[in-house]
Amino acid sequence: MPLPHKFFLAFLLLSHTALAQTPARQNPAALRMSVQQFLETQSAGLPGQISVTVGAIDARLNLTSCPALQPFLAAGSRAWGKTTVGVRCSAPAPWTLYVQANVSVVADYIASAVPLAQGQAIEQRQLMTMQGDLTTLPPGIATDMAQVIGRMTNVSLPSGTPLRLDTLRSKPVVLQGQMVRLISSGAGFSVSAEGRAIGNAGEGQVVQVRTTSGQQISGIARAGALVEVTF
Repeated sequence: MPLPHKFFLAFLLLSHTALAQTPARQNPAALRMSVQQFLETQSAGLPGQISVTVGAIDARLNLTSCPALQPFLAAGSRAWGKTTVGVRCSAPAPWTLYVQANVSVVADYIASAVPLAQGQAIEQRQLMTMQGDLTTLPPGIATDMAQVIGRMTNVSLPSGTPLRLDTLRSKPVVLQGQMVRLISSGAGFSVSAEGRAIGNAGEGQVVQVRTTSGQQISGIARAGALVEVTF
């Protein structure tokens, strides 16, 4: 065989060996799918209609193909609104990639149907149900009218304002200066006495009461001007 032919065959053999040893590149579409499925699983328990959008992955990334992709949430991230998902590979070559994504949660929430004055007890007729992406609203938005009815706003609110639970307070069941009945009960005994409330308190809140003898006692405010005391 002529010498040039031998060199040509040797070149083809070396080229084939080099290609066989070059690891396959990771498919960007598989990466995006792993993030999509991961976020869909993480957000499965959220109320409303869930929609997951995964950001683009640079097709020029030269990552070794991974047979077992391991998606995870980066520190401080969660499957809510704009988030970051990490994808880790352990073998055959270790690498980690971070992917931007968005989880939309469209559901009903409660808003004011009319302007609400500060301290005003909220009634059902003053509320309306709206629908939107909860991830774009402030945290703690009320999603059920039962969470709001009977409570009061800390500030005046215009019509159409989504109601945040942390801006509402319960209507007082005990008022400052009001005469209340102190009750305490246990195994085989029940005691009651009268006193005057030192402050306002909603259902289940702690309130200070001064008894007729001048003693100051703490108890749990209950409807009907009652204060439960535990000794």
